[in-house]
Amino acid sequence: MSENKRSSFSGSIGFVLAAAGSAVGLGNIWRFPYLAAKDGGGLFIIIYLILSVTFGFTLIITEVAIGRKTKKGPLSAYKSLHKKSGFLVTIVPMIILPYYCAIGGWVIKYFVGFITGQGVSMAEDGYFTGFITSTAEPLIYMFIFLGICALIILQGVVKGIEKLSKFLMPILLILVVIIAIFSLTLSHTDPDGTTRTGLDGLKILFIPDFSNVTPGSFLSVLVDAMGQLFYSLSVAMGIMVAYGSYVKDDENISKSVGRIEIFDTIIAILAGVMIIPAVYSFMGADGLSASGPGLMFIYLPKVFAAMGSWGNIIGVIFFAMVLFAAITSAISILEAIVSSFMDEFHISRNKATIIETIIAGAVAIVVCLGYNVWYFEAVLPNGTTGQVLDILDYVSNNILMPIVAIITCILIGWILGPKTIINEVEKCGIQMSRTKLYVVMIKFIAPILLAILFLKAIGLIMI
Repeated sequence: MSENKRSSFSGSIGFVLAAAGSAVGLGNIWRFPYLAAKDGGGLFIIIYLILSVTFGFTLIITEVAIGRKTKKGPLSAYKSLHKKSGFLVTIVPMIILPYYCAIGGWVIKYFVGFITGQGVSMAEDGYFTGFITSTAEPLIYMFIFLGICALIILQGVVKGIEKLSKFLMPILLILVVIIAIFSLTLSHTDPDGTTRTGLDGLKILFIPDFSNVTPGSFLSVLVDAMGQLFYSLSVAMGIMVAYGSYVKDDENISKSVGRIEIFDTIIAILAGVMIIPAVYSFMGADGLSASGPGLMFIYLPKVFAAMGSWGNIIGVIFFAMVLFAAITSAISILEAIVSSFMDEFHISRNKATIIETIIAGAVAIVVCLGYNVWYFEAVLPNGTTGQVLDILDYVSNNILMPIVAIITCILIGWILGPKTIINEVEKCGIQMSRTKLYVVMIKFIAPILLAILFLKAIGLIMI
């Protein structure tokens, strides 16, 4: 595709909402609250905020600038900067998309269940396991989710991605705020007379707990916060490169990246306000130990069921919000692949989308059947046990993404030089913010932090 025919976002708002929609995904909702509760509440949030404006800023603006500079999808963009780079950045989203669609199907299932008044039955023990171990249902919902994403991508950048993001992201934010406010009003009394309120849960989230902080525990919180930020910002997947390639040359990408950071952080913290007060009120401290699919599909339905008549309504709003977050993230993953196919193989958007939808659908079938027909258990290097979905998640998130990010830091920090990005950001006379910080981060600090994250993920260091 020639540069003068390349689509562009209509303005900074479209880009910011699309990129924020990509960043605001399931990780914000089911992992951030758990880590915040586990790692001293306010202490985790303080470290997360500091990392967001340093580590996160560096990684996002690098990828956005690469995309705008090259005006190409991730595969061709990296190859144009350095011939030997680009392959991994395209493989990562291709691994992630199938299992993300499988989980997206689970979200649709629960949204439909709550909207049809089945919330109480969904809270019963064994319901979620029974659903994912069935053969047909998970496949049907997975294909519905994948089909929705493909239809959006077929509409293009402005009519598809941007239009949807401008519609869904404000609604998503409103829904998050509604649930968060409701969570703070909750109160529950156990049979022994112990009463817990949503405000008690809010204290756990925001008040820093320094009582048991040691150098080792502080390092553990730092790594947890860094990992959460890294995985929630949609970096190292080619997404920000693809979206950056659609940003006009006169846009202030430094300012836009700042807005993306703010939006992502607000949603992550509001997710904590949504979940921690509600779970703590009805399940106590034990409930705060849940994360991932278990939190979303097992523990939260039980919390909603315990709310009585309000529970089903809140369940509908919650899973609508989760569905919107899942769709905006999934379309960004699909777009990263489609844009690479279009630029590298010089094919149309329709053809690229159809090809990747078929590939993703085929792998997603294996993921869904990995819980029933092709069930097995594998011990991963980090000591956890998983199935097909867990293996794909581990390989993409824990191995390939840190490697891609480290390669990007070396490429920009040492081979091409930080000026490559700085000049791109400032080419229209717009001053890049945090320039000195950026140089230090991209050359030294970010690669070291990423290396620690990678070594921890593969089990070579224990923190």
